Amino acid sequence: MKLYFTPGACSLSPNIALREAGLPFTLEKVDLRGKKFGADGAGDYLAVNPKGYVPALELDDGQILTEGAVLVQWIADQVPDKKLAPPNGTMARVRLQEWLHFIATELHKGLGPLYSPTATEEFKQTVRDRLAGRFAILDRGVGAKKFLLGDDFSVADAYAYYTLRSARKWAPVAVTPGLEAYAGRISERASVRAALEAEGLAL
Repeated sequence: MKLYFTPGACSLSPNIALREAGLPFTLEKVDLRGKKFGADGAGDYLAVNPKGYVPALELDDGQILTEGAVLVQWIADQVPDKKLAPPNGTMARVRLQEWLHFIATELHKGLGPLYSPTATEEFKQTVRDRLAGRFAILDRGVGAKKFLLGDDFSVADAYAYYTLRSARKWAPVAVTPGLEAYAGRISERASVRAALEAEGLAL
């Protein structure tokens, strides 16, 4: 398999998930601005993923999967014994999907306006205020548990970790002491450290 990624982007989540799963894969770095990939920059990323953003996962049979919240569930389902996601058809799986959807739409996409060079500071502050409330929901969701679903690390934790890394930079007030402790527990995992190293990122 091949994971198309950009350092520090949301492709970090499936990068972590693949390492947790122990599945063999290679990394292909994507220049999102130019929509190119490859050592010589000649690869047309839009031919791989017409959506133009990462992540994209190329399966061994050549199929391409996109959308991070979907990718990580597919990865988890390849190795059910790893318990990266509850079994399909269970309420626990629905709860995982509920968190993945919340992380994708309210946290990940919610951070998007803060990256805009044309957004006014007044607008960005409104976004930060809204994000503080959204991250407070994540904080309550973790609560006294080790991870979102309990004692077992899941693919939802990998996705949440990406958003917390982004929030530290763009909306630090949203990252509560409880969420810092949660992110710290995640960062201790060998899969996370390996993924960050592979992308050239610091903890």
